[in-house]
Amino acid sequence: MTTMSAVSTYLVQTLGSFFLTLVILRFLLQLVKADFYNPISLFIVNATQLASSPIRALLPAFRSFDVASLVLAILLQWIIIQLTYTINNLGVVNFFIAISWGFVGILSMILNIYMYGLLATIVISWIAPQSQHPAITLINQIIYPAMDPFRKLIPPLGMIDLSPMLFFIVLNVIDYFIYGIATELMLPSHIVAGI
Repeated sequence: MTTMSAVSTYLVQTLGSFFLTLVILRFLLQLVKADFYNPISLFIVNATQLASSPIRALLPAFRSFDVASLVLAILLQWIIIQLTYTINNLGVVNFFIAISWGFVGILSMILNIYMYGLLATIVISWIAPQSQHPAITLINQIIYPAMDPFRKLIPPLGMIDLSPMLFFIVLNVIDYFIYGIATELMLPSHIVAGI
């Protein structure tokens, strides 16, 4: 790999992953019915609006399930994979293989958002429990609905809430399954965003 192709690959992967994260966050924000007046939510919506609006015209949301953002995320994965292949003179990747790799990458990225979001909520609950910062509010709006079933299983014991630990264990188990699927598909982690 030449220096130029390495730099180009880095830029495609970094910028592609950043935009893909915004698209997936938009999908999750609608899924959990987050506050779209939050300044960070507004930024995410505005940043993804141009790319998603043509798809949204064809595929409207089904209740809180944002089909357009999910389709856009899969298309973005395909573009990132194909660009990386082209830059490195690997030819054209099979469309269906790229889509399956991309879908696994999206699942992995969603899982990472929940894992890092969960860690952030745990740390924030210790150092700034009363904070109303827009980023903290948004993280809570994404994480708390997924944590509710675990809170019902393990209610807080006085000042100690063990439900995040159970949620974290479940997320890690899901991560093992995703890793197994990625291995079965012979997914190259340096080419697929989110892995």
